[in-house]
Amino acid sequence: MVVKEMIVVEGRDDTAAVRRAVDAETIETGGSALRAEVMERIRLAQVKRGVIVLTDPDYPGERIRRIIREAVPGCKHAFIPRELASKDGKAGVEYAPPDVIRHALAEARAETLEVRPRDCVTWENMIDCGLTLHPQARKRREAVGRALGVGYANAQGLYKRLNAFHITPDELRRAVQKLK
Repeated sequence: MVVKEMIVVEGRDDTAAVRRAVDAETIETGGSALRAEVMERIRLAQVKRGVIVLTDPDYPGERIRRIIREAVPGCKHAFIPRELASKDGKAGVEYAPPDVIRHALAEARAETLEVRPRDCVTWENMIDCGLTLHPQARKRREAVGRALGVGYANAQGLYKRLNAFHITPDELRRAVQKLK
């Protein structure tokens, strides 16, 4: 599988794991500091080829993702569930098998800030689907995030992510139905 977009990863071990899975070029952030020259490379890559952000399923990975999202709009985001990218209690892209990385990249979604009021997910949809104010809300959010390819987030984060990735209420309901 050849990936035309540049893939943003955290470090050299992540680059090695991505290259075992696909034919692609990466940009390494070198950690969560995100130096100005790295951000400039990401901006240029987004303009020239497109970018897929593939960070570790942990807090620093989400922090990097958020910084890139705010500075370089329109990037695609690929998510790997923590349980598929863990080894000895550590989570990271470097621990994910090639088929998991390929699947995550194939399911990458572009995020936009454009609002679509007619078909956006509402808080009522979140409550109706048991993604908040429900005894199993966390587990349900994990499963729905995995099913929709948007990763895990708390209720507010998932709400924002669903709308940023233009997930419709019908898509959300279908994902929840699969939980049952």
